[in-house]
Parts: sequence; structure tokens; C-alpha cells
Amino acid sequence: MQIKLPKLYPITDARLSGLSHAEQVRRLSAGGATLVQLREKHLAPREFYRVALEALLVARSRGVRLIINDRVDIALALSADGVHLGQDDLPPAAARQLLGERAIIGFSTHNVEQARAAALLPIDYLAIGPIFPTSSKDNPDPVVGLEGLRRVRQIIGHVPLVAIGGICLENIEDVLKAGADSVACLSFLLSEPTEIESRMRSILARFQPES
Repeated sequence: MQIKLPKLYPITDARLSGLSHAEQVRRLSAGGATLVQLREKHLAPREFYRVALEALLVARSRGVRLIINDRVDIALALSADGVHLGQDDLPPAAARQLLGERAIIGFSTHNVEQARAAALLPIDYLAIGPIFPTSSKDNPDPVVGLEGLRRVRQIIGHVPLVAIGGICLENIEDVLKAGADSVACLSFLLSEPTEIESRMRSILARFQPES
């Protein structure tokens, strides 16, 4: 299916925000988020399932779609809205077999070659990054830059494209103009937890088209 991505694609991070994933979903949705990715790199599967369930209950109560990062098994067990996969995770084709046609499947790429290959996979959107230097990953891939983003946009055709990495209020417009359908944000949204809702609103007010 061809999904319409929101202009702003928030991603949770418990260590960065100091908040539970459920509370992050609550604050992000209060600011206008309609789709949130739950990213958790440090918990054992049982604990991951528990915190993801709490976040999903909040998301369901607020009409927000919840995407689970990496863990197809958790997404399947929870009947979450979808999964976001990295280059070393379960292949998208296998995830599609497990989760079905209605699940949203996103896939991370980090250069033009990976993006070209990913465009042929059974995914709903493709992510490319880091666009700019980022501190939200321990070992980030080489910076793609705006020119790399433009090349990916040309190569993948109409596949929905999410840009990620070092994106903030000052550069988000340039990223959208370079061809991204959506921009993923972590540090800008989460680094000041008391401002999550207001920062969501400030971005959406400037860059989300009026309905």
C-alpha cells in the first residue's frame, strides 16, 4: 500500500528524554503527532514488550499509529501498526510475510546504493540518513547531506521518503525541499522533555500543509 506520511515523524528515545515511551507518545500526540516510532536499543525482549505495550495503549487511545523499531516479533505480538527495520534486521520480505499486507514496513538506508536496492523491496517507506551530523546514534553512518538526499529522491521514484539525522527547526525546510516526504526527529524534539509538545506544534505550524 502507498501510505501518506506525516511531514514530521517523531521517534522516541527513553535515555535522551528521560521519559517512558508511553509518556513520550502522550506528549508527542498532544503536540499533533499522528505516527510515532518507538525506538529502544537497550532493553531485554520481555521489558521491551512491556514498555511497548504501555506506549501502544496510549497511542490507541489517541488515534496515533505506532511503529516498532527493529523488533518484528514485538510488533507482531502487540499487533502494532508496523515495524521499522535496519540493514541488519530481519529482511523486509520476511517481515511482510509475518506481519501481513496491512502492516507499515519502513527500512533504513544510508547511501544511494542501499536506497536503490531498497526501493524494490516490499516496504511502505524508505528512510535515508544521517542527512546531517547526529548525536542520537552511538556509531552513525557517514553523512549523506542534502545532495545525497536529492539523488536518492531521483532514484527511488514515488516511494515515500523519510529523512533522518541532525534535523532541527533551522534545516527542516531545506530537507523537505530536497525531496523528503517526511522528516524524522529525535534530539530536537526530545532533548528538552518539558518542550516536547510545544516543539511538535512549532514545527507542524510552520511546515505541515493546511488540511
